[in-house]
Amino acid sequence: MAPAVDSVFDVAFWFSDQGVNNQEYIQPAKLHSLLFISQAYYATISDGEKLFPALFLAGESWPIEPSVEAAWFRGRPAFGEQKQFKSDTQTFLTSIWKRFGHHSTDYLVKMCSRSSAYKTAVKRGLRSEIFLKNMVDDFKKQEYIIDSIEFLDSRTARSHTGRTVTVKTWNPRNQRRKK
Repeated sequence: MAPAVDSVFDVAFWFSDQGVNNQEYIQPAKLHSLLFISQAYYATISDGEKLFPALFLAGESWPIEPSVEAAWFRGRPAFGEQKQFKSDTQTFLTSIWKRFGHHSTDYLVKMCSRSSAYKTAVKRGLRSEIFLKNMVDDFKKQEYIIDSIEFLDSRTARSHTGRTVTVKTWNPRNQRRKK
């Protein structure tokens, strides 16, 4: 199955823009952590499908995506124009940002580096690949599963007037019957 997004750079730019919108510089470690978390959660809730085509390597202290690491070596690169995401992908990324964007870089790095997928890759050697299957196995564990259920349960969207609304799956059994 094709990834939901064409490039890891599209998501990296999106997270960087969210930081700018919140007057925050997204440090490289935080960017890699957000990418790792979003890929892991997306694969967990979509039966192993990738959010974006990328691989993660075991860095010295946190998972890294090598293409982003090389491109962001001297700061945010300037190439191409920002692509628009499908609404469900946009909703997913917004959920990730709302859940994790406010956390410090240290918090996110610790969260990613304590995952067994990262630890297993480190045991094989620095710069070893962190396998997506291992990431999914980690994010199905109890400490992460509550979060992934939140992504599936309800979502926020904007109404035609711009008001934020919660979107939930319609269930006719939950509707009151008019007598």
